[in-house]
Amino acid sequence: MTDTNDKKRVLITGASRGLGAAMAEQLAEQGWQVIAVARTLGALEELDDRIKAKGGKATLAAMDITNDEALRHLCRDIHDRWGHLHLWVHTAIHAPPMSPAPHIALKDWDKCVAINMRATGVLVHMIAPLLLSAPERATALFIDDPQNGKKFMGAYGASKAAQIALAQSWAQECEKIGPRILIESASPMPTATRARFFPGEDRSKLTPCAAEAARLIAIL
Repeated sequence: MTDTNDKKRVLITGASRGLGAAMAEQLAEQGWQVIAVARTLGALEELDDRIKAKGGKATLAAMDITNDEALRHLCRDIHDRWGHLHLWVHTAIHAPPMSPAPHIALKDWDKCVAINMRATGVLVHMIAPLLLSAPERATALFIDDPQNGKKFMGAYGASKAAQIALAQSWAQECEKIGPRILIESASPMPTATRARFFPGEDRSKLTPCAAEAARLIAIL
């Protein structure tokens, strides 16, 4: 049975840490019903504690986004419970170790393709009907990180560029019919992903995830 409460609902993929977690906390504090997706249950539970401490509410979904059946169940549950989504924020990403192109491990190629490219396409396929069912024009937000063509960034840069290319095509296809597709470049933040790419960097000069989340939410 569809839940008819008037709270706005946001699905955040990659919600356990970094920018995804910061957006989940701030949107929940503003009264949104947050559906938080990530692989690590412990990190999701810590996020839930922070959200509850500020009076917000979250639904946790610990899953691997490369698992099609798990995604299918999630989207079906969202449909059966609420009928639609107002917002999807996609921050899930795989960042492999930096490597010269001839030495990229096959397992890293496979994970980049599975998470950054294929899973994004499957998510678009399954989430689009939920966004289109919203009573007002819904939004999907993708975070760009243009590292393609930079040395030692072959696997990440190529797969992230492919993800954004898909989002750009979807954005043009939806200009007149919706949903609204936003693609935003984020400021450098002190995340685990960035630490892998820039070890030894002075993290005090980077933009806090909370500040970047606030900027993006203002755009939304």
